[in-house]
Amino acid sequence: MAVSSGLTNFAQALNAEQLAAVTAPDGPLFVLAAAGTGKTRTLVYRVAYLVQQGVDARRILLLTFTNRAAREMLARAQILVGEQVGGLWGGTFHHLANRMLRRYAPLLNFGADFTILDHDDSISLIKDLITELKLGGKQFPKAEVLLSLLSGAVNRRQALDAAVQRYFEKHPIDPEDALRVFARYQQKKRAQNAMDFDDLIINGLQLLKEHPGVLAHYQEQFRYVLVDEYQDTNPIQADWVDLLAQRHRNLLVVGDDFQSIYAWRGADYRNIMTFPQRYADTRIFKLETNYRSTPEILAVANRCIAGNPHQFQKVLRATRPAHHKPVLVSVADGAHQARYVIGQLVYLRNAGRAWRDMVVLYRAHYHALELQMELTRARIPFTVVSGVRFFEQAHVKDVLSLLRILHNPGDELAFARFLSLLPGVSSRTAAKVWRSLGGRWTAGNAKARSAVAGLLPKAARAVWQTLLPIFETYESLLRKEPAEIIAQFSKIFYDEYLLDTFDDYERRQEDLAEVMEFMAGFASTDDFLNEVALVTNLDAEGDRLAGNAQDSLRLSTVHQAKGLEWNVVFVLWLADGLFPSSRAMLESGEDAEERRLFYVAVTRAKDELFLCAPAMRRALNGGIQFLEPSRFVKELPPDCLRQEKTDFL
Repeated sequence: MAVSSGLTNFAQALNAEQLAAVTAPDGPLFVLAAAGTGKTRTLVYRVAYLVQQGVDARRILLLTFTNRAAREMLARAQILVGEQVGGLWGGTFHHLANRMLRRYAPLLNFGADFTILDHDDSISLIKDLITELKLGGKQFPKAEVLLSLLSGAVNRRQALDAAVQRYFEKHPIDPEDALRVFARYQQKKRAQNAMDFDDLIINGLQLLKEHPGVLAHYQEQFRYVLVDEYQDTNPIQADWVDLLAQRHRNLLVVGDDFQSIYAWRGADYRNIMTFPQRYADTRIFKLETNYRSTPEILAVANRCIAGNPHQFQKVLRATRPAHHKPVLVSVADGAHQARYVIGQLVYLRNAGRAWRDMVVLYRAHYHALELQMELTRARIPFTVVSGVRFFEQAHVKDVLSLLRILHNPGDELAFARFLSLLPGVSSRTAAKVWRSLGGRWTAGNAKARSAVAGLLPKAARAVWQTLLPIFETYESLLRKEPAEIIAQFSKIFYDEYLLDTFDDYERRQEDLAEVMEFMAGFASTDDFLNEVALVTNLDAEGDRLAGNAQDSLRLSTVHQAKGLEWNVVFVLWLADGLFPSSRAMLESGEDAEERRLFYVAVTRAKDELFLCAPAMRRALNGGIQFLEPSRFVKELPPDCLRQEKTDFL
C-alpha cells in the first residue's frame, strides 16, 4: 500500500462542500451527507486533516457501525498521511466498549478476563435455563425469540416487563415465566464472568456514568470524536457519544436523516434531528453534490423525499450528464410484473450490462415470490442478498410439508418435518412413527391417525388431536380450497408456533399469506406442489452449475441494499399497502420512514431506474384485490418519469 510522503492538497482533492466540512474549526460539527455525496471520503479526509494539523492520532476516536468500515477508512487515511494515523481508535461501539471494559471491568465486579458470549452462546445458555426452570415441557417461546425480545428492549431502552407483556399479550404463556428466564440469564452471565454483545454497550455506559475518574480519562484522551452513520444510532449509543465528547466538544457526526430506516431495530430518528438543539453552537455542513446518479434519477429522489415534513432539507445536485428518465410501468399483477422485469433484464443484458450490475429491490421478501419463480424458469442466475430463496425458507417448507403428506402418503421427508414441529418430537421419534406405519400414512385413515397419536409424547399428542379436523376434511379441501388447509393449520397451531420460534413473526406471517394467495393461481394442489418442486430443483441445479458465479443478478430488500449501488435498479410492488407497507404505517402512525425507504431505493440507481406498479393481486378467496399505485409515485410530477403502460387488459 502506497502512503503519502508529503502534505495532502485538500482543496484539490475535495469539492467545496467537502472541503468546508473537512477543514472546519474545532467545536460541534454536523455533516448532513445526502446519498452518493462522498460521506466516507469526507470522514477520511477529516482524519487526515487533523493529523496533518498536528493532532496526535491517539487523541482521535472514529466510531462506525462495522469494524470493516473503520479499517477501510483508516487504510485510506494512511494512504494520505502515512503511519501517523496508526494510533487512532477506530471501530464499532462494541469494539470501543470491549477495550474500556478489559481495563476497568473490575469496577463493575467483573473480571478483566470476562468472556464475550456470541449469539450461539447466548442461545445455548437460554435453552439451558428454560430446561432448568422446567418451562420447556409446555408450549414456550424458543430461546431465539426470547433473546431477540431482550435485545430489542435493551437497545430501545424500554422497560423489559412492559416489552414482554406487549409481545405476549395474545399468547397463552405467562409473561412472568419469560421474565424469570431473563432474570436467571443475567445471574448466570455474571456468575460465569461473561457478557453478551448488548452487555458490552450497557456495561460500558454504566462504567462511564458511575465512575467519574474513568469518564474523565477518556474525555481527556479523545480530543476529537467522529461518528459515521449517526442517523442509525440508538439512544444508548447517542449517550455514549455525548458523554465522551462532553469535555472538548470537538464532535463531528456524519449522517443523512433521509436515510434513517432502521427504527425497527432500535435506531432513534430523534438523535440526528435534535443534534443542533443539543449542541447550540453546531456548524452545519450539507453535502448535496451527488456523484452516483443521473440528473433524472435525482429529480425523482428530490421530489419524493420532499413529502416528509420533519427533516433537514437537502437537494441532490448531479455531476453526471443527462440520461433517460426513470420508467414507471403499470403492470397487471405479480406474474405480469415478473415477465416485464425479465424482459427488460434480458434486453439490458444483450445490450452489454452484466447481471451483477443490476438489482431488483422490494419492500418485503415475499414481494419477490413470482419473480424468483420466473427467473428460475428463464435460467437467469440470481443471488438473494436479503436471505434464502422464498420456497427454501423454514416457515414456508413447514406449511408445505403438511400439503405434501396429505397429497402423497409416501413422502417420508415431509412427514418427518411435519411431525418434528410438534412439541417434544425428535427426528428419532418421527422415524419410529414412520416405521410403525409401514412407510405410508393416509390422513383419511382413522386407524393410522390413532396409531400416530399413540406413539407421540403427551404434549405432541394434545396438539395432534387439535389437527384432526384438517385430516378429516382434507380430501375435499385439496380439491376445492387447498389454501384453506394452510389457513386452518395456521389458526389451530402454526401461527402460535411462529410466534414461539421466530423473532420476525410478522414478516413470516406475511410470507404465508402470500403463499396462500399464490396458490389461488393453480388449478390443483398437485400443480402447485409440482411447480414448487420444479423451481426448487432448478434453483439447486443452477447454483451447482454456476457455482454461485459472481456475475448474477441481485435480489434484495431495500433495507439490505442501503449503502450499495447498481447501474440498473428495479423496484417492485409500488402499491399502497405494499410499498408503503400498511403494517409499518399502522405501527408508526405515519408514512415518514416508508418514504425514506423509497428514497433509499431510488438513490441506489446510477443509470437506469424502473418503478413497477401492479394494478391487482390475488386475494385469499381466489378473487381479485385491486391496488392503488403507491402514494410515493402518485405524488411525483408527470414530467419526472417516462410512463409505460403495458398491454395487459
